[in-house]
Amino acid sequence: MIPLAKTVLVAEDNAALRRVIAFALKGCGFEATTAADGADAWEIAKDQPFDLIVSDQQMPNMTGLELIEKLRSSATNAKTPVILLTAKGLELEAQTLRERYGVSAMLHKPFSPSQLGSLAEELVGALV
Repeated sequence: MIPLAKTVLVAEDNAALRRVIAFALKGCGFEATTAADGADAWEIAKDQPFDLIVSDQQMPNMTGLELIEKLRSSATNAKTPVILLTAKGLELEAQTLRERYGVSAMLHKPFSPSQLGSLAEELVGALV
């Protein structure tokens, strides 16, 4: 029996980075769904469960933190691990994000795709 791929939603407004993130996670065995901003990500995630969500913080229409607030109040992805990507790492306090928003991890841009893949596997569990 072939194990089912773990699913990940990638919310990132930079198209090139969105493709890099999806490619890196596919290489780790994830099935990636992508969204160009937080509002699009919410439309996808409000009815579809994911094993992991990777979201940029600064996006048009809905920020990463606004998206996470909506996810945490939904029945579908309330407990889903979230990796928050940010270029403003010094302005965001990781402990506050964990406590207030339930952010599982934060990666500062630029980050390496292998670092993201390792973190994703750690949060969701190694794929068989």
